[in-house]
Amino acid sequence: MKSETPYIGMDTHDGHSQVAVMGSDGTELGMLYNITMDLKTGKLSDLVVEPEQDMTFDADFQVDEEGRYHIPVNRVQAVKDYIVVER
Repeated sequence: MKSETPYIGMDTHDGHSQVAVMGSDGTELGMLYNITMDLKTGKLSDLVVEPEQDMTFDADFQVDEEGRYHIPVNRVQAVKDYIVVER
């Protein structure tokens, strides 16, 4: 069983980062909320993404009780002005 911290260091004063997350198909998924990590190994686990309010697509990502997507970091394809993840 992984020992994870729920959220580390990505929140701004209003609880949201300023980093957009997009699918490799160009779909805007939302804004990066935070990143989870395994406390024992230090490995990053998931990007936690706050979806756009009017989001209506079939996401193949785990969704938590607050409706945020948990996207495994191994699906990250690029990090520039926004993060691109494999869809």
